[in-house]
Amino acid sequence: MSAYPEDIYTEPSDIDVHTLAKLGPLARMAGIWQGPRGLDTKPKADGPRKQAYIERIELQPIDPQTNGPQLFYGLRYHSHVTKPDEKKTYHDQVGYWLWGPATGAVVHTLTIPRGQTAMAVGQASADATSFELVATRGLETFGICSVPFLEYAFKTVEFRIKVTLNADGTWSYEEDTVLMIRGKDDPFHHTDRNTLTKVGEPTPNPLATLA
Repeated sequence: MSAYPEDIYTEPSDIDVHTLAKLGPLARMAGIWQGPRGLDTKPKADGPRKQAYIERIELQPIDPQTNGPQLFYGLRYHSHVTKPDEKKTYHDQVGYWLWGPATGAVVHTLTIPRGQTAMAVGQASADATSFELVATRGLETFGICSVPFLEYAFKTVEFRIKVTLNADGTWSYEEDTVLMIRGKDDPFHHTDRNTLTKVGEPTPNPLATLA
């Protein structure tokens, strides 16, 4: 039995154009943030290697997104990461954080220019101060898709991210990207973590500005 209605076309009637007021657990993440003390554990030929990193991430509200009865409020983001004392990009990532108030779903999409995209999902209450999302290889929904070389050499079988909204106004994340690396029998846990401090306020979404 489907969890969805027979009417797949009619949109909700109670849409609020002010996204910043309807983001649920994502509300405190809106804005521009910096994290100078990130730590990455990555695979190398001679074993795991730790790398410090500096991150700047911008999360801006988008207009409410409807598709028939489905309704998401969300943040569009861009994360730019460098190594300390270097200008060269170490990591670049874009995507969306989405909140479905009717279902309690939190959705995180990510795309990186090494040729990979993923969509992770979790459940949270509107006032949650922590939540965890997972994407799993091979699923038709909330899965992972990579270019052929990554499938050959560094196959991602799971992506997991846990977000914690801290009492001091910062927020933190811990990521675990599980890889099957060519020539290795055991999975490798490529981890990242950082704590972010707000350096700029979000810009209201276009509909809210018009209203």
